[in-house]
Amino acid sequence: MDAFEQELRALLRSDVEFIQLIEDDLVYAGGKRVRPRLVHLASRALDPAGVPHEMRLALAVELLHSATLLHDDLVDGAETRRGREAAYRRYGNAVSVLSGDYLLSRLLYALAETGRMELVHLFAEVARELSEAEVLQFQAAAYGEHREDLYFRIIRGKTAALMQAATEGAAVLLGLAPAHPWRRALVEFGEAYGLAFQMRDDYLDLMGDEARLGKPVGGDVREGKVTLILLRLLAHAPEEVGAILARRGAGEGDIERLRALAEATGAAGEVVDRIAREVERAEAALAALPESPAREELAALAQAELGRLG
Repeated sequence: MDAFEQELRALLRSDVEFIQLIEDDLVYAGGKRVRPRLVHLASRALDPAGVPHEMRLALAVELLHSATLLHDDLVDGAETRRGREAAYRRYGNAVSVLSGDYLLSRLLYALAETGRMELVHLFAEVARELSEAEVLQFQAAAYGEHREDLYFRIIRGKTAALMQAATEGAAVLLGLAPAHPWRRALVEFGEAYGLAFQMRDDYLDLMGDEARLGKPVGGDVREGKVTLILLRLLAHAPEEVGAILARRGAGEGDIERLRALAEATGAAGEVVDRIAREVERAEAALAALPESPAREELAALAQAELGRLG
């Protein structure tokens, strides 16, 4: 990924000091680069030599992801990002939001360089889904609408849509029609992997090990976010869990009680099973692609979501 890091730095270069400082904090401070890796592997799964403008697509997915992090941290009131103080806390709301807008401007530039209007359309739809999902999450919390269909629409928009764009985008750049079996396979894989990825993250937020996570568990409860494991807990123990969620886990022992209930009621196992089904769907989708090391790496990436649960 060294070439990617060099291209990213070149694309984001600015002589505005505050923009550069924020980008240094957020974009260059690490992260797993999962989305650019998906682009790389999907491209190699289609053609061992890669697809045209693969690097521009990889940059675009990472820039959209990073821009949403800047905006999300402000909306959520997050204190840190990747082990550092959140940008809006260091530089103020306006600079943080406008720096996110700067990332979006460079994303548009990267997409324009591909010359593929279909790719621009794809990203426009991802941005729409992402924005709607963010607002829907607040709406569901405001109305107390705790339903699994809403949860899956939210994580589809907030996470899976961009994962799908990373994999489907490679097929777009190769000129494959929407009905082409390879493109359909990458659409299916990207969505299923994205859903498994977010469900795993939500599960560990409550059931994970704090030392491994590097943060206290129960963050979603304290922020008023109702994730799948909390929905399953509500189904098993509505009165007790509902009371804990209403006070956002502020009572002594609330988070520990939710963890215990998740094990005792089987809610934890139900969520693990749901993640496993998405991982299986992702792996099954890959069967339509030619055998290759890249295809095997994509399958391993999906399987790793289950491995991270233990």
